[in-house]
Order: sequence, then C-alpha cells, then structure tokens
Amino acid sequence: MSDFIFVEAFEAQAAKRGDATALVCQGQETSYRELSQWSDQVAQKFISDGISPEARVAYLGGNSDIYFQMLLGAQKSRAVVVGVNSRLAAPEVAYVLNDAKAEMVFVTEDFAPLMESILADCPSVRQVVSMDGSHASWTSFAQWRDSAKAEPVRLACAASDDFIQLYTSGTTGHPKGVQLTNENMHSALEQAHEWANWKTEDHVLLCMPLFHIAGVNVGLIGLFEGAKVTVLPEVDPVEILRLIEVEKISILFMVPAVILFLMQLPNIGDADVSSVRQVVYGASPIAEELLLQAGEKFGCDFVQVYGLTETTGSGTHLLPEDHDPARQKLRSCGKPNKGVEIRIVDEQGKEVAQGEVGEITMRSVAIMKGYWAKPDATKDAVRNDWFYSGDAGFFDDEGYVFIHDRVKDMIVSGGENIYPAEVENALYAHPDIADVAVIGVPDEKWGEAVKACVVLEAGASASPEDIIAFARTRIAGYKLPKSVDYVEALPRNPSGKILRRELRDPYWKDHGRRVG
Repeated sequence: MSDFIFVEAFEAQAAKRGDATALVCQGQETSYRELSQWSDQVAQKFISDGISPEARVAYLGGNSDIYFQMLLGAQKSRAVVVGVNSRLAAPEVAYVLNDAKAEMVFVTEDFAPLMESILADCPSVRQVVSMDGSHASWTSFAQWRDSAKAEPVRLACAASDDFIQLYTSGTTGHPKGVQLTNENMHSALEQAHEWANWKTEDHVLLCMPLFHIAGVNVGLIGLFEGAKVTVLPEVDPVEILRLIEVEKISILFMVPAVILFLMQLPNIGDADVSSVRQVVYGASPIAEELLLQAGEKFGCDFVQVYGLTETTGSGTHLLPEDHDPARQKLRSCGKPNKGVEIRIVDEQGKEVAQGEVGEITMRSVAIMKGYWAKPDATKDAVRNDWFYSGDAGFFDDEGYVFIHDRVKDMIVSGGENIYPAEVENALYAHPDIADVAVIGVPDEKWGEAVKACVVLEAGASASPEDIIAFARTRIAGYKLPKSVDYVEALPRNPSGKILRRELRDPYWKDHGRRVG
C-alpha cells in the first residue's frame, strides 16, 4: 500500500470544494477552505510550541467541529492526537494522560473542572487549551490558533507513522492505548467503500463520541468523500430527529441503544425521515424486533458493521439485502470486508470446521501497530499478523460470520466496552465486600448491563446503593453496576478462577446471547 496520508486526501477535496460546507456544529458552518487554512495554523502552532513529531496531544470533551482542525493540524505537523474517553472518572483520565505522556490537552468547558483537579498529577502536560475560550487561566483555542501564521506546513510522514491513539478498556484494570497509523486508516477508508458509498451531496450526522473509533471514522469518511458533516456535541435523540427533519440528514451511524431511544420518541411516528438513505449501526447487540421496526420506519438501506478499535473499526459488514428476514442473517455481522481475512480458531490457534464456534481472528492492513508502551499485551493480541478479537463466533455455510459469545469476559453496554476486572478492582476496596464478580446481564436499552455478584464480610450489611455509590468515586459512571446480587460464595475452578459463565447462564437462558 502506498504512503497514504489522510490530510493529503482532505486537501484534494479542499482544492476542489473550497466553498462547500465541510462541518456544521451548533449552527456554525465551516467550509473546506476554512478547515484547510485553520488546520494549517494549528500545525504551525504545534511546531512553534515545540510539539515534535510523534508527540502526543490529547482531546478531552464532547464532540466539536474544532476537533477536526486539531486532528488535521496534528497530522500536518506529525503530532498524534490522543482521544480521551470523556466518560472516565478523574483518576482514569489522569492515567491515560500519563500513559500517553501527553504534552498538551485540549479541553471543552464541561470538563475544565475535571482537568483542573488532575493537572498537578500529570507532569507531562505543559499546556492546556480551552476549546471554547471560557477558562480564566487557559488560552482559548481560537486565540492559540490565530497567533500562528496562516501558511501551509507539511512535515514529511510515512504510512507507518501513528495517526491517532485511542484508548480501549484493559483486562487488568487499566485502558490500553491503541496506535493506529496512516496505513491503518487508509485501509479502513478503502474498506468503507464497500458498504458506505457516501457522496459529496450527502449530509452525514456524526453523533457518536470522537473518543471512539466509530465517531472518528464517521467524520473522516465524510470529509474523505467531500460530504457535509454535522457534528452533534453529544448523543441527543430529540436533536437527532430534529436535524433529520430540518437539515435533511442522509447518512446516520448509530449504536443500537441510540436507535432504540430514537424509536421510543413520542413523535417518531409522525416524523419525516425520508431524507435518510442509509443507517449504519454496530458496536453492540441489537434486538431483531427493534431492527425490523426501525427498518420499517426509515424505509432506507441498513448496514451493520463489525470491527474493533484495534482493527480501525473495520472487519465485516452486513449489506441491506441481507436484512430481509427471509435471509435469516439478522443475527450475523456479515461477511469479511475486502482485504480482511477472518479465521475461526480453537484454543491452540488451529482453524475449526465451518459451523463450529471458536475465537474470531482477523488479518488486514487495518490491524493496529500495537498497544502503546505495552509490548507484551501487543504480542498476546497480535500473533503472526493475526489479531485475536476475544469474540467467539462461527461461519455459516454461506461465509457469513455469526458472533456467538465472548472468549473474554468483556461487557458491551450501549456501545461501551467494560471489563469486569476494572469494576471488580473498584468494588474490592469496599470494607464490607469479601469477594465480588462482575458479569453482563441482558438489558433492553443497553444490550447488556453490569451486575455485581457480591459476597459480604461476616456481619456486614452494605446495601446495593452503598456499593454503587462507593464505586462511583473510583470508576466512570457507565461502568457502575446497575444491580447487585448477594451470594454466599462465588463459583471457582481448581486454580481459583471465577466461573463467570455459571453466574451468567441463569440470566441468559431465555436470550440468544450475542454481540454486534
């Protein structure tokens, strides 16, 4: 693959479509020409501020059109943007910034207090920029950017250079930084041509968070194709429906929970959604009935995509024609994208027969460079160029991939990845808890919900509310248990490992458990 650099493809669009609208956010429009010029200034400013190639600059906040000025400016100056999950608790944000050795942090107003509370604990951070200019001590983004020359800057970079670093939850209680390169992004964009086919006249709605690969990809695919991209600061079903009707959105990407919230709006029956020509969904389970209801309401093409942060969000896709219930593919995540090889393997890494369940492994140019500063974790996840997904599935006789369960114990709730170890580590510190296991149980809204199975200390009487409140000070809100069950003892194997399946099975016995 050639040394593809995303910003070069964007600049080609800016040269052709300079006056066309690139981004819209809260009524503010940015043309392709303006985005090009402003990102040049950002690049100049990074260089003058001493941000060297491959240095990390972090973004903490809700979605913003300004994010793309920073992302493009970073690529022009060879800096690497670190997306920080804005739903993390303060200690978790500090861990990410320190792990990445972030030298600058760009913060939106809502997250300024959090950043203030941890700044002293982040020694690598030497500058904080206020995205909206509301902070008394930090320079506003506009002032910071506009102090630089409006002159093009292009530092030579290679396909193997890091493009972005996104953090994914870790099985040991700490998130891992996924290094995605220019080459990875090129591969993901090429794969998207199969299922996306977005056009310059399309109006794309970006409502998924930009600390997720899904949000980043939606924005970049839109700009790559020269489309108009409206950026929604946060997921708001009422606003999504309003924008569809008023702004005539034609392309939507939503996780199943957002589709559910949209379909539950009281005015959805009367809403005019005729402008939408494609709904893309993925990242977590979806009920077949919900999918059919949404398909009937929107009357447009639905496409499911399956991928992980480590695969630059790419892997498989389920085309519109496969959404016909008669095809019996609605529980499938589709076929491998062009350029993606998928093998289903057993515990020894050997391929299993068609129809047998094993671990889904993938090989493609989109597979991450590795986990930042974690060579052992990288070697465990990528073996002989094959990425081990942690998802268990099988091929049917037509080559469609069906995801059966998880090899690992990860919980997916509303599109967020949650590892039990992270939650258990927080709960174990409670003085009344003797033992605890965390599992995912069915949830109509979120696909899965976190449940804590707790063994109390003798004589202790901590309530579920007390336990959840205790955890709230230590981990992000979306990771908190939604319910607590009390048990006398946890089932374990001879080596002491918790037998989570025994805990989960009673809750899933009447459900076709799968992941999306």
